[in-house]
Amino acid sequence: MTVVPIYLLSGFLGSGKTTLLTSMVEQAQAAGLTPAILMNELGEVNLDGQLVSREVAMAEVLGGCICCSMRGDLSLELNGLLQKYSPDLVIVESTGAAHPLESIDAITETSMYKETKLLHIITVVDSEHMLARSKNAKDKTYRLMQEQIRCATKILLNKCDRLFPEQIVELQQLVRELNAYAEIITTSYAKLEDWSWLVQPSIDEDNNIGSVERAQAEVQEKRSHEDTQAGVHEERSHEDTHDHAHHHDHEDDHNHGHRAHHAHVMAYTHYWQAPPHSEQFEAWLAKLPANIYRAKGIVTFRDIPSRFLFQFAYRESDFMRIEPQGEVHDVAVFIGEHFDSEWLKAELARLESSND
Repeated sequence: MTVVPIYLLSGFLGSGKTTLLTSMVEQAQAAGLTPAILMNELGEVNLDGQLVSREVAMAEVLGGCICCSMRGDLSLELNGLLQKYSPDLVIVESTGAAHPLESIDAITETSMYKETKLLHIITVVDSEHMLARSKNAKDKTYRLMQEQIRCATKILLNKCDRLFPEQIVELQQLVRELNAYAEIITTSYAKLEDWSWLVQPSIDEDNNIGSVERAQAEVQEKRSHEDTQAGVHEERSHEDTHDHAHHHDHEDDHNHGHRAHHAHVMAYTHYWQAPPHSEQFEAWLAKLPANIYRAKGIVTFRDIPSRFLFQFAYRESDFMRIEPQGEVHDVAVFIGEHFDSEWLKAELARLESSND
């Protein structure tokens, strides 16, 4: 029996998951393997997929995270990938707002119908952001980051080039307290030296480095202990509940906007009606409120004749010239916590109508 290994990429928004994903695809192909990808986006458009070669089989689950009502969609898409392309391995990149246990449940359902095994849960950590969030233990985003680390079988402490040596040690200790079993690797730009776990995986139950089941048990045990200490009477945030609502406010076609709330994390998708000016847009991104911590999209500027994929995370932006695959709209997706989407909509309209 040939078992197809599945790798789940977890980690909060802007941590570097997509950078790692592209490297995984390249390494697999260099080893003569055929990878397939399942991407999940909190917004309505798969923008990260534009960075992956069109030769790679890909499916997508959009408009929410892989959990609850989205779980069936993921299982269907994953089954479809396996049936249509017969890949040697599948990489699932979950949105940064997804709780990893929900993703694990969704992926492992597939093994009921196909010969698959969730071999590794790889959590990518934005090291600088993690340290900053750790100063407030009640921060909901920090609690989600903790859960993503606890579920991991391999942890990449990414962007360590931005930290002092003593900060790296502090972060390593913090992460090890959360997860006593996973391999911890410090990286910059999500670059790895050892890829043997991907190109020569061991799928034997007794020798599985992943120990996914143990990771799940560890999370549940820690959760029970923390709930006992806290009394479990407070309202649970997204990472602790299975009955949260996916609330979608559909605007009319004229407005071309869409909001999706996911507990404390929300996304706003904007379809450009007119091209903004490049310098104005970049300057505007740099002044976004702190509770909008991630933005990405495809944009055409009125002063530059190319289309660009833009990425914005934690006060930094990046623009890459692209030739989109297929019919792709100019769009911008903003992700954050309880931001004013009406203000955001008005600001984007102002950029579109500016005469400068």
